Amino acid sequence: MILVNYSKFAIEINDRMLHELPKLDPDDFYLSKEGYKVFTEKYLLKRGYCCQSGCRHCPYGYDKKTNTIKK
Repeated sequence: MILVNYSKFAIEINDRMLHELPKLDPDDFYLSKEGYKVFTEKYLLKRGYCCQSGCRHCPYGYDKKTNTIKK
């Protein structure tokens, strides 16, 4: 199990979840001007769930400010 700790929340990722993530295609992300990997809506839909991190292209309607899903 891997525990990823971000300042406001922690995500536990077990080995099964890691193996279930879809492989990245070149059009699944791009690099921001700061060098961060930004996932596209296509990839986030392919992944199949909302991670509630406030992704720039979240297709699930998650609002990080209100911690709600609007869609």
